[in-house]
Amino acid sequence: MNIDLLKYVSDRIHEEGGKGREAGPVITISREYGCPAKIVASRLSEELTRKLFVKGKDAKWRYITKEIMAESAKALEIDPEKIKYVFQYEQKSLVDDIITAQFNKYYKSEKKIRNTIAKVIRNMACEGNVIIVGRGGVAITRDMPRSLHVNLEAPMEWRIVRVAENYKISEEEAKKAILDIDKKRKEFREYFQGKDTDYTRFDLSINCMTFTIEEIVHLVLKAAEIRKLV
Repeated sequence: MNIDLLKYVSDRIHEEGGKGREAGPVITISREYGCPAKIVASRLSEELTRKLFVKGKDAKWRYITKEIMAESAKALEIDPEKIKYVFQYEQKSLVDDIITAQFNKYYKSEKKIRNTIAKVIRNMACEGNVIIVGRGGVAITRDMPRSLHVNLEAPMEWRIVRVAENYKISEEEAKKAILDIDKKRKEFREYFQGKDTDYTRFDLSINCMTFTIEEIVHLVLKAAEIRKLV
């Protein structure tokens, strides 16, 4: 894990302990490109909320994706468009970073932006009853006891057909997009967790080719119940 982020996580643990409030629960959903993470997260949040209602608890689960960019930009006091490239898994070169710093008084370094994103995600996770889709969520919240980390995967050929159909592109273009985005997402996670580490092994990996969306939601819901997150 990035050293600055590791220190931040450690500080947050002490803060939470001092307040006498246990952070979470939080569920993170990572996915290979072409797997239906958002619809799974949406339906899962509905089912988790229903479970709380049945138990007489006036609380809701929510899933977050775009909110992370908005909150990160707010914390950085810059236009969300200025950090959109990070959420598209792009990086500025060192030269671009230096040039921008010289001519823009509102400049925020790549490191500052990414660590702010991590802090925003961490804060959301600490609030509890939240599902984080992607954004390196597994690396940022892995240490939290009240957490569950899910990975959605599927064979390459299945994902190629799905992406080609969804975006009306050729299968060759779909394969190229899958390889590119999978690589960028991996690099994004590695910024927070470091390379070649077992720190962010998932708790549950599910094959989207062999399970329906409803079955995937049921599996994650059952795992959440076993973990006593709901």
